[in-house]
Amino acid sequence: MSVRPAETEIVPALESTPLTALHENFAARVCEWQRAHGRHRLPWQKTGDPYRTWLSEIMLQQTQVSTVIPYYERFLERFPTIESLAAATQDEVMPYWAGLGYYARARNLHRCAQVIVASHGGRFPPTACEIAELPGIGRSTAAAIAAFSYGERTPILDGNVKRVFTRYFGVHGHPGVRAVEQRLWQLAETALDAAPPDLDMAAYTHGLMDLGSQVCKRGKPECGVCPLASDCVAKRLGLQQVLPEPKPRRTVPERSCAMLLLHHNDYVLLEKQPQPGLWGGLWSLPRFDTPDELADACRNQGITLSESQRMASFVHTFTHFRLHIEPWCVEAPAGIAETRPQQEWIPFTRLESVAMPAPVRGLMAALPAPQADALREGR
Repeated sequence: MSVRPAETEIVPALESTPLTALHENFAARVCEWQRAHGRHRLPWQKTGDPYRTWLSEIMLQQTQVSTVIPYYERFLERFPTIESLAAATQDEVMPYWAGLGYYARARNLHRCAQVIVASHGGRFPPTACEIAELPGIGRSTAAAIAAFSYGERTPILDGNVKRVFTRYFGVHGHPGVRAVEQRLWQLAETALDAAPPDLDMAAYTHGLMDLGSQVCKRGKPECGVCPLASDCVAKRLGLQQVLPEPKPRRTVPERSCAMLLLHHNDYVLLEKQPQPGLWGGLWSLPRFDTPDELADACRNQGITLSESQRMASFVHTFTHFRLHIEPWCVEAPAGIAETRPQQEWIPFTRLESVAMPAPVRGLMAALPAPQADALREGR
């Protein structure tokens, strides 16, 4: 019976291949591949601007490049400098993030800009260690900013890069486990220490990111075109589908709520969500724990619900739970005006610029035309 390696054990590709040999020419091969085959036309590349690098790195967390690009360009058009971002209110910032998800990123981005302006004169600190002390910036993001903007010789370890190192060095265990992650950081540091002194940090850092996203893919790694394949432990031992090891499965919590799409004439009732909390800082439809609570709230406003007002239920999946949503579309009677705290009647004509979570914006398609048509088309 085969014995599974220990959680952070490195499995040598061959008994005759010591670990130190796996580091030799690692960085040089990554750079050479990146110059020939990596991405070179992403809008945040080669700017040398830490603000733009930071913005792209935060947006790219948990989000595909193709999705990020239009958000990145629209965000920069509105907030071209870190000073302009710091001077804005959070309500002004959130509409430019709505739809990207993980909204704490936007709140941290805004708070961090204010700290940089207030405490650093509007300039990013020059080292990864100092950058990592800023709100919402982790070690790998700080290293990427320092490498791209200041040429600092410091390793990165985002999700894609973890996959590259996990397979190349044959590291078992889920990368999210602290001991495994610490081992990967050690390997990333050692690989960088073994690199030539004149290493192009921008090419190396981009190369690792590009390898992870374009070649060393999660499901189907393209080992035939990988510059590291000849020494890769996973390739030699046939472990590409085993490494990195998945996170232990757990039951995903299920939650439910009812939403009220209450409209009258050219207005719809929205409610600003508290922080911290679900969709904190965004505008959403009034949300209730149960349909009965929604019905009671309507009854208090003189509204009696009918089955025809119930919309199709759907499920929205978050990182840590699944939310079952039962929406109701109701036309309010004339003269209704009372609202709960943080609620506001918003005209249809303003909805396009209001920061709303994606599933709520999707529900707006039930509004009377032509306003719903304009929302669907993004006008």
